[in-house]
Amino acid sequence: MNQSPTISKPIAPPAVADHIEALKPYIPGKPIEQVKRELGLTDVIKLASNENPLGPSPAAIEAMRSSAMSVALYPEGDAPALREAVAAHLGVPGDHLVFGNGSDEVLHLLAMTYLQPGDHTVQGDPSFAMYEIYTQQCNATPIKVPLTDYTHNLSAMLDHLTPKTRIIFIANPNNPTGTLVRQAEVEAFLDRVPEDVLVVFDEAYDEYVDDPEKPKTLPYVLEGRNVVVLRTFSKAYGLAGLRVGYGVARPEIASMLNKVRSPFNVNLIAQHAAAVAIADQDHIRKAVELNTSGRAYLYREFARMGLDYVPSQANFVLVDIAGDSRQVFADLQAKGVIIRPGAGLGLPRHIRVTVGTQPQNERFVKALGEVLG
Repeated sequence: MNQSPTISKPIAPPAVADHIEALKPYIPGKPIEQVKRELGLTDVIKLASNENPLGPSPAAIEAMRSSAMSVALYPEGDAPALREAVAAHLGVPGDHLVFGNGSDEVLHLLAMTYLQPGDHTVQGDPSFAMYEIYTQQCNATPIKVPLTDYTHNLSAMLDHLTPKTRIIFIANPNNPTGTLVRQAEVEAFLDRVPEDVLVVFDEAYDEYVDDPEKPKTLPYVLEGRNVVVLRTFSKAYGLAGLRVGYGVARPEIASMLNKVRSPFNVNLIAQHAAAVAIADQDHIRKAVELNTSGRAYLYREFARMGLDYVPSQANFVLVDIAGDSRQVFADLQAKGVIIRPGAGLGLPRHIRVTVGTQPQNERFVKALGEVLG
């Protein structure tokens, strides 16, 4: 019988590159099951990760069921059915699309493709944490420009461009603040961005935006500019657990990203479900209507409680609780309500709450009132 060799002294692990050692990992919202285990609770709601409380389209659920028997086979790597469905919905050619394991993966592909050690990226602060993480993974430097009134300051971002700048990340609406930069601001901004700098509009919450001045970014792509637009099926489409998103870019950029991506990065069930989900726009309208009414309810309740909040164009609201967000997070969690503390987002006095169903919203408001006294 073979025996493991005896190790006389501890073996040091392999050396890690300094820029990887320095990474601070992304911390997601706490899962319901984890909170149940940790606190011994049986009734928990999660309003922390901006998921759609309606869930996916019934048609998408049926597509998952019908495709489940095929999972012994690899999916088609270039996602032809999903590509056709998204291209038809957006009115763009199929060769302008690249699909990812969530739009997060497309961000990662952009960083791997266009960043070299010593390069710079520019982003708002606070904004989506993965911009900074993917930049640092490439041994490049993220330049973080403070928001103004919780909104991207595009003029200030231009002032922070350097000859080493390769990518500008703009979450629009921004996460975690929910604010929007509008068409006129974007137009003036793009007029001043050097042609060789890639501008990435991360529009994960696009379906929820009701501002009439929402930027129309797809025409910039179709004009052949160095602009990439990211969208996801994780939010309004209710498919967060399947992890599928996409980028829209000029073909020269899309082909490079497809060259870098893994061969079967979007799984078979996700491809089928997303292709059906994007065709069911009635379900999206219901999700948006629920969000609009829920958002208005939260605004009224925050005003009644004397709390300042940031008007949102997304499916979450950032609110100033004038205290320690980590403590409020813990106290709400003890009541079975999971939200996102702002401390980890650079906003220690704030919490971010996802708009849920009306009963979920009411439960959150009641719990928050009890916690704040």
